[in-house]
Amino acid sequence: VEYVMAGSGHIAGVVNPPASNKYQYWTGGTPTGDFSQWIANATDHPGSWWPHWQGWIEAKDNTRVPARKPGKHMKTLGDAPGTYVKVRV
Repeated sequence: VEYVMAGSGHIAGVVNPPASNKYQYWTGGTPTGDFSQWIANATDHPGSWWPHWQGWIEAKDNTRVPARKPGKHMKTLGDAPGTYVKVRV
């Protein structure tokens, strides 16, 4: 497990592809103490966290598989936005 904190909001950091070269992320090992202590010692990386994540995944297993092609042989969970979105907890 590696702790990585992405900059900006949860949507901006996930939706913007690395080519947009927006935002930043921090790495700093296992969080201990409070947030201000962790961020003070963390390394600030410019750009998207996506390439960092890809490198982490490929270090575990770099086997590539073809992307699945959706269609008649795959069942859908349901129409968007999905029934799970409407569930109250």
